[in-house]
Amino acid sequence: MPYFDAASAAPLHPVARQALLASLDEGWADPARLYREGRRARLLLDAAREAAAEAVGCRPDELVFTPSGTRAVHAGISGALAGRRRVGNRLVVSAVEHSSVLHAGETHAAAGGTVTEVPVDRSGVVDAEAFAAALAPGAALACLQSANHEVGTEQPVAEVAEACRAADVPLLVDAAQSLGWGPVDGGWSLLAASAHKWGGPAGVGLLAVRKGVRFAPQGPSDERESGRAPGFENLPAIVAAAASLRAVRAEAAAEGARLRALVDRIRTRVPQSVPDVEVVGDAVRRLPHLVTFSCLYVDGETLLSELDREGFSVSSGSSCTSSTLTPSHVLRAMGVLSEGNVRVSLPVGTSEEDVDRFLAVLPGVVAGVRERLGAPASAPSTPTPSDSLVVDSLGKRCPIPVIELAKVIGDVPVGGTVTVLSDDAAARLDIPAWCEMRGQEYVGESPGVGGGTAYVVRRVS
Repeated sequence: MPYFDAASAAPLHPVARQALLASLDEGWADPARLYREGRRARLLLDAAREAAAEAVGCRPDELVFTPSGTRAVHAGISGALAGRRRVGNRLVVSAVEHSSVLHAGETHAAAGGTVTEVPVDRSGVVDAEAFAAALAPGAALACLQSANHEVGTEQPVAEVAEACRAADVPLLVDAAQSLGWGPVDGGWSLLAASAHKWGGPAGVGLLAVRKGVRFAPQGPSDERESGRAPGFENLPAIVAAAASLRAVRAEAAAEGARLRALVDRIRTRVPQSVPDVEVVGDAVRRLPHLVTFSCLYVDGETLLSELDREGFSVSSGSSCTSSTLTPSHVLRAMGVLSEGNVRVSLPVGTSEEDVDRFLAVLPGVVAGVRERLGAPASAPSTPTPSDSLVVDSLGKRCPIPVIELAKVIGDVPVGGTVTVLSDDAAARLDIPAWCEMRGQEYVGESPGVGGGTAYVVRRVS
């Protein structure tokens, strides 16, 4: 069964499995003890730290292992903010950061700090000049991911790091998605990552803090991991994480080029074979293994379930697959279509045959879902005398409001309007996206008289 969700968790690399099994026999003792078994465990921990530091591009004594990538992010943000509390209390982040960064920002704001979000363009790229402008006096820390976890877009880390250096603001880089493909360029100050993203075992993160960065670890601490990650180290998992990071790096150039060609095939052929699809994310500055696209008139949860029935494991940022029924904050920040969203992230070793079979299966799956939802095959061609129509979609979830809009847009003359009443948060993204894809004019929104929001669309053609 083709597993196409490596961005969530990559399959355990064979080298990680070998290292894990070997270190279960050799690395079970306490590396803080001076007896023979402890010294042996300490040697393994030191070797893992050196290997990971080499891959990151920092000194071994600048890197600590944490229980997860999320914990690395939280520890890095809280420690850097505390170390610079005399400078200011403002945290600067991009609008598409991983939820771990945004959650840390919420905690900081709840404690009296402030958070500045820097917007991104439609491809998910933050503007380096806009980011630099946000580094006004009072900024204590900036955070920018190296590459986005949902759409694969790479960020201008080197340019932002230079702006941070000029403003004397440390930059924390979340490199969880990119570290397996190569080191992060630029003069970053802190870096966090997670082993299960590159084929290491789950439950291992790493945090690098450059010498000279003011840092005050928060919460209870002990003598382990420089006081930045208290508790007994999971040494077998740490050894496996470091070994697999070295192994995937050795394969990165060749495998990255191969997977990039497969992703290019998906990016090209999906819009050709599936009508009304938007491929999102930067087409050039992106991770080699990841592609995201959204399909009009599709219930994302049903689409993912049908693909699973066909043997393909993919994920989504669609509100239609979320228990909260709100679109992914990444898609929302980009202003792109969210309904029917599919993220394909290919693990190392993915075959051309599996990708070609996915491309062959997808059109039929999407067509079947659209047919069950009553999506229009084409817009009606006979307009009614009315210059305006109102569609009441209150209480209906994506993609139904957009489907109902598409069914009636042809019922008004060119220049006429359709007002869609909806209380689904996804409509704020999906109706403007539909207008752009179908060549219609999105007029705007206003509070609905009977509740929800009124979205106005003018027929152009």
